[in-house]
Amino acid sequence: MIYSTQHLAIVPKRQGVVRIDLTKRQETIIEIVKRNGPITGEQIAERLGLTRATLRPDLSILTMAGFLEARPRVGYYYSGKKNADLFGDTLRRMKVADYQSVPVVIEETASIYDAIVSLFMEDVGTLVAVRDGFLQGVVSRKDLLKVAIGGGDIHQIPVNLAMTRLPNVIVIRPEQSLYEAATLMVQHQIDSLPVVKDTAAKGWVVVGRVSKTTIVRAFVELGQYLEI
Repeated sequence: MIYSTQHLAIVPKRQGVVRIDLTKRQETIIEIVKRNGPITGEQIAERLGLTRATLRPDLSILTMAGFLEARPRVGYYYSGKKNADLFGDTLRRMKVADYQSVPVVIEETASIYDAIVSLFMEDVGTLVAVRDGFLQGVVSRKDLLKVAIGGGDIHQIPVNLAMTRLPNVIVIRPEQSLYEAATLMVQHQIDSLPVVKDTAAKGWVVVGRVSKTTIVRAFVELGQYLEI
């Protein structure tokens, strides 16, 4: 499967590493930066006889791919890389701690009814179940739906009878990368991960949440043009 635009061909490799095929203009930009860097985008555009706006996609791609580095108010310079993956290196440098959202938690003894209300009020797909502030499990929309259609009294059935319990909960830590978080979600076919910190003896404290939406936002950020 190949995705291509005027400026880019992204080819998924056998082991999932994404590589790019440079256009002639992108190769020319690299040569200009190698010979003259640091150089601003406006100066590169002048040398090519093009507008700055025309070059924005190329400069963004070359910067994100790692061929070029960019310094605000200084310009672009050559990084020395011969080939680079488009998003992988950058995504691996993006830490969970910088992108995690506020966790949506519920006491494990709360009722299924309360869990359903919390789920829809907070507009999330999964709740984190805790006891005295420590992670005990996670409960998803699917888990709650099973109980709700099972005919039991959802005002009396506690969350801990429907949740996925430790040690079967997949977690991520703040110092890990978004790439690792995305990999875990794909491997385990889940929509979100609790972000946890270890404590001395009692277990994990939930400090955040990473979801598929988090990863999408990170990719949007990677796709933004970098102005120099």
